[in-house]
Amino acid sequence: MNKKTIKDVDIKGKRVFIRVDFNVPIKNGVIEDDTRIVGALPTIKYAIEQGAKIILASHLGRPLKDKKKAEEKKMPYDASKYSLKPIAEHLSNLLGKPVNFEDSADPDGAASLVSAMDNGEVVMLENLRLHAGEEKNDDGYAQQLAGLADVYVNDAFGAAHRAHASTAGITKYVETSVAGLLMEKELNFLSKALNNPERPFVAILGGAKVSDKIPVIESLISRKVDKLLIGGAMAYTFFKAKGITVGKSLVEDEMLEKALEIETKAAESGVELILPTDHQVVDSYDPLNSRKTIPIEFTNKGLVGLDIGVETAAIFKQALEGAKTIVWNGPMGMFEEKPFDQGTIAVAEAVSEATEKGATSIVGGGDSVSAVNQAGLDDKISHISTGGGATLEFLAGEELPGVAALNDK
Repeated sequence: MNKKTIKDVDIKGKRVFIRVDFNVPIKNGVIEDDTRIVGALPTIKYAIEQGAKIILASHLGRPLKDKKKAEEKKMPYDASKYSLKPIAEHLSNLLGKPVNFEDSADPDGAASLVSAMDNGEVVMLENLRLHAGEEKNDDGYAQQLAGLADVYVNDAFGAAHRAHASTAGITKYVETSVAGLLMEKELNFLSKALNNPERPFVAILGGAKVSDKIPVIESLISRKVDKLLIGGAMAYTFFKAKGITVGKSLVEDEMLEKALEIETKAAESGVELILPTDHQVVDSYDPLNSRKTIPIEFTNKGLVGLDIGVETAAIFKQALEGAKTIVWNGPMGMFEEKPFDQGTIAVAEAVSEATEKGATSIVGGGDSVSAVNQAGLDDKISHISTGGGATLEFLAGEELPGVAALNDK
């Protein structure tokens, strides 16, 4: 990585503004998955040890957009679910020390709290997206945020693909702008996978839409990934493009031609593209009582595919045998609904087994990460990426604004 990190600069006694990505699932005030919070701990702890004054800032959801939708539909709007206060409390427990919470979305409201900080203290600002200037990358708002900082640290890889006030704009007004330790780790793992992978290199892509993954697929094919495994609803677009009946399974009809083009490019590049051979389906007229696993070619017009089958899971596992680099993004089915999480869990187990045999594995995307955590395999994966869209854009070879804005070494 050619960017300076927090370890390259002197931060003792300085106000260090750390942009973290604490956009985590919260239900009834309880954090359901703290992977991203835990991922930021090394940077925060390092800043504490160095005697910095730490100001943490993050977004959570899209409160202003949701508020507008609620107003248009004349529906109730609960602003409290977008507060970072539960996260500040959780972080305090993880650090074993108080995290002071500033409940104002206005940086000026935090100025007095920040000015009174002692070395090693931590303050967390309220949800940045409660201020309209954040997502607009408003210059005035960026200046306000910069006014709280002597040093800016971006440790929010998951938000690095956004050119927002706290990820890009702020760097124009803080001379020292560097990467955090999580950001460094993410970039090092992904860069190696993309630019210098140990082979065989296998990529697994899932999720609902082919359109979301086209740049990544094309990038992986152009870099000659050895095998490309495609599962999830996006596989049905490939099947329909080849004239195979997929029933009422989710398909992007406008992507049929593109799917054929991708298959042709893969074949020409010597990339083995592997699609499911069987799947779990339900009858659209009786979804609760009709679940069964059938070969793809047995699908009739009334069936809906919701997960890969056991045969496909075995084929995908076999495809990982001997792999030295594995990148996985996206679930194999409707992961959020049991038992249609079985295919995704099976892939998580196969990736962890391949890792134990010597592969470097990188898992990114919410459901993929959840599957790894749910199966208790998080410590058996080389790197669990905290990025969703950022991971995809990086793998597609695109420049991330939040990274480009940082100081070069």
